[in-house]
Amino acid sequence: MSSIVKDSELHHQMTSWRHWLHQHPELSFNELLTSDYIASVLEGNDIEHHRGLAKTGIVATIKGKKAGGSIGLRADMDALPIQELNEFAHKSQHDGKMHACGHDGHSTMLLGAAVYLKQHNDFAGTVHFIFQPAEEGGCGGKFMVEEGLFDLFPCDSVYGMHNWPGLAAGKFAVHDTNVMAAVDQINITITGKGGHAAMPDQVIDPVLAGAHVITALQSVVSRNVPPVETAVISITIVEAGSISNVIPNEMKLTGTLRHFNPDVGVMLKQRMKEVVENTCAAMGATGSLHIEPGYPATINTPKHAQLCAESAARIVGEENVVRTLPPSMGAEDFSFILNASEGAYIWIGNGEVPKDELAGGCMLHNTQYDFNDAVSADGASYWVQLVYDLLK
Repeated sequence: MSSIVKDSELHHQMTSWRHWLHQHPELSFNELLTSDYIASVLEGNDIEHHRGLAKTGIVATIKGKKAGGSIGLRADMDALPIQELNEFAHKSQHDGKMHACGHDGHSTMLLGAAVYLKQHNDFAGTVHFIFQPAEEGGCGGKFMVEEGLFDLFPCDSVYGMHNWPGLAAGKFAVHDTNVMAAVDQINITITGKGGHAAMPDQVIDPVLAGAHVITALQSVVSRNVPPVETAVISITIVEAGSISNVIPNEMKLTGTLRHFNPDVGVMLKQRMKEVVENTCAAMGATGSLHIEPGYPATINTPKHAQLCAESAARIVGEENVVRTLPPSMGAEDFSFILNASEGAYIWIGNGEVPKDELAGGCMLHNTQYDFNDAVSADGASYWVQLVYDLLK
């Protein structure tokens, strides 16, 4: 049963908060207005909070009526460098910036739970509400941990939640283990010897070598990764040349590597290095690979995933808690937090997505995306229920 009833006064208040946040998107580590706004809501409800971790992060704390354990609940705050194409009243007021991933909704649901629990603290222990900056590529979770998140605010376990377009509103998805993939950036430089395009016999063509490298890299997953494992290698940026009649000296390739199993990740990086260097050498060029570390995989602790599923079922019914949804090859820096603490990360349905996205698609990172305010009551109620279930 939901603690925060849909269309209640608190739900309407949450919608107001969410719309303000959506109108004022800010990028990683620059969530200054966002942080101030969240702090003002906390202050207005007499909720103790600490500011400054990872520059703009906030940790609010509510103690129950009885002594007990402690848990952490986390939401992200940052937006993306995307120009919003929506025309509704709460569209972004910051040119070139947009809440295209629903972090405005995540912060709102956590705020709603905090406000409710401040007034209904019938639990035993302590809840830390973690408002984290810089999830979108900035490693904000990593910096919060490194700056003493769990030293200052000890947690027996910690939990996160992300909205999921394509999953119907009123449903949650919970994974026992793998949720989101590890991600690293691929940077490849291929060096040849440039010259006139009409005289290819007198040059070492890095573009031809690069084309073979791109093709050969696709065999790394299909012929080296066990079929029961999952991995992706995608080359997404190709840079070479500036004029049609000149073969350039150099070609640069950029892409992404995704996987779940760390051992598979180590193997992939070694095989990619061999493919790049040897393919280029076979064509007289020189190839070098540099892997820029990104986020580790987000992997739930099974027992905590089960606890989350049970709490979600109390809100929406067991039939609306999906346990079989495949994990995503997208990445999430809540992984840094889960590497420092046991816990789990779940998805809340944001609503079905039309097959014709041009007619109003709302996938994540889409210029027309918007968080579904109708689901925020269920999301906040889930947080409340999880607290009551874990801190008895």
